[in-house]
Amino acid sequence: MTDIPAQSQDRQPGEETRMQPAPDFHPRHPGSGRLAGKSVIITGGDSGIGRAVAIAMAREGARIAVAYKDEHRDAEDTVRLCEGEGAQAFALAGDVGTEAFCAEAVAKTVDRYGGLDVLVNNAAEQHVVGDVGELTLEQIDRTFRTNIYGYFLMTKHARPHLKRGAAIINTASVTAYKGSPQLLDYSATKGAIVAFTRSLSMALAEHGIRANAVAPGPIWTPLIPASFDAEHVANFGKDVPMGRPGQPNEVAPCFVFLACEDSSYMSGQVLHPNGGTVVNG
Repeated sequence: MTDIPAQSQDRQPGEETRMQPAPDFHPRHPGSGRLAGKSVIITGGDSGIGRAVAIAMAREGARIAVAYKDEHRDAEDTVRLCEGEGAQAFALAGDVGTEAFCAEAVAKTVDRYGGLDVLVNNAAEQHVVGDVGELTLEQIDRTFRTNIYGYFLMTKHARPHLKRGAAIINTASVTAYKGSPQLLDYSATKGAIVAFTRSLSMALAEHGIRANAVAPGPIWTPLIPASFDAEHVANFGKDVPMGRPGQPNEVAPCFVFLACEDSSYMSGQVLHPNGGTVVNG
């Protein structure tokens, strides 16, 4: 990708419409119907990785529900892009850190599409803190509420509708494996997501439901300029072996693979689109 100019945004989780250059979210290959007729909920589906996943799954024939916080323009664009792939799509605004919204998102998706086949837990927030002494209980609680409580709650309400052959895919992070000195609470939630995924896979195996995760490295999404200062953003991703940040459409194929029958013998696993960083797991 071209060099990223210095930039920042003043609120989480950030807006894709303000990013320069714009992230590349378009699928690279034609669809082959691998998710034809499947109903999918994607949290944090309005932008970044979530947007790329939504469009890629739409291209494969899925019906998409985009759950997002309050980035209305981004969400509208994602719905339009999914519809451009010939798919049904709609958006739901709310906070996945609240159980009421998680229940509502599932209920409205099931009501509209007649069922639920794939849950993608992807919504996240992160906040840079220079020293552990600066962490507040309010921030820790907020980060955990979005990044892991929301995954539990979405799964709780989706579970009664998931039948044999369904899939749950959770977004972890390379920070779950190598840590991050500036993202202590965020990294801790991502480690929790890995453990949650492994435990969930064992709990659901007898029901024929698979649970896996994807642990991206540095990906050019709105969360980056919304989290870091302009200088950090300008150098984002240059420290990985490939020497650059990844694009959302370089991550989305992992989610498509884990959602469809191509991965029918995989559960409790984590895929690592991270630019060449070698981790255990």
